Amino acid sequence: MKKNKLSELTNEELLFEKKKLKKRKIVNATLIGFLAGIFFIGIAALVSKPNALGIIPMLIPIFLIYKLVNNSKKDKNLEELLKERNLN
Repeated sequence: MKKNKLSELTNEELLFEKKKLKKRKIVNATLIGFLAGIFFIGIAALVSKPNALGIIPMLIPIFLIYKLVNNSKKDKNLEELLKERNLN
């Protein structure tokens, strides 16, 4: 949501968004850990058997981790609004 839409929400709606945010954080952390594990296992496989084409699939988890981290930065607006309204 955009910041101006967030400011229009009632306290109850903000608390509901807070619950969704908490779930999103848990899912994102789990996915990042899973993707990091895939990346490190792939690196270990590349070290044991070097292959020039093997590095390309290792970029996919890095890209997905980057996207997840950038999406989580957008949630900062909601956290700031929750602090402003003392709904923590």
